Amino acid sequence: MDKKRILKYKHIFFDLDRTLWDFEKSSHETLLEIIDEYELIRLGVPSKEEFITVYLDVNEALWDLYRKNEVSKDDLRSKRFYRTLEHFGIKNDELAHSIGHYYVEQSPIKRNLFPNTLEMLNELQGQCEMHIITNGFEEVQQVKMKTCGLKHYFKAIVTSEKSGCKKPDSKIFEHALELAGANANESLMVGDDVPVDLHGAAAVGFDTAYFNPRKRPTPERVTFEYFDHKELPQLVS
Repeated sequence: MDKKRILKYKHIFFDLDRTLWDFEKSSHETLLEIIDEYELIRLGVPSKEEFITVYLDVNEALWDLYRKNEVSKDDLRSKRFYRTLEHFGIKNDELAHSIGHYYVEQSPIKRNLFPNTLEMLNELQGQCEMHIITNGFEEVQQVKMKTCGLKHYFKAIVTSEKSGCKKPDSKIFEHALELAGANANESLMVGDDVPVDLHGAAAVGFDTAYFNPRKRPTPERVTFEYFDHKELPQLVS
């Protein structure tokens, strides 16, 4: 990018999981490790693919409840592997707890960023201030950013756990603006989930950018849509 070029935004806020950090790839790698480490096939799980499919369904259902404040962080972590194992007739609290601990320890240290993430951040750095707004847990998100070398790019790092509210609640976006010293009319929110990442931001006055690497249909209006992080610097200049 031409260093003299003026960006449309003074502040760009990013979601973390599934926007910068490849959650699916990191989770998949960790689940494969768990199946082997805990010999789950020997315990009665029919296949690696079936275990992962069941886990993903259970985990997403619990995360949906967590976003609605209907289950706690501890409940989410303790129940997702217990319910997955229970599906296969394995009722073992100790095993579920151990697997849950392994997952939380190992998944965040995976260095899986989406293609061109660092190149994009390097291109934007110095042109605007960049920030994070994430629904992830405080300590886990900090580990991800530190492990992948992301942390130094961002001024304000706002997690739902620390702020006490979750996307798409407008309060978390208002809190992030205050923490960043930004105004909504000079800010862009970038995320992969339109209802969660972008609706609340738009309601507060942000422009929005939908990161859509899988090229899913986009029926809802956003300011920008893009498919590869190398595109973003051009869109905002």
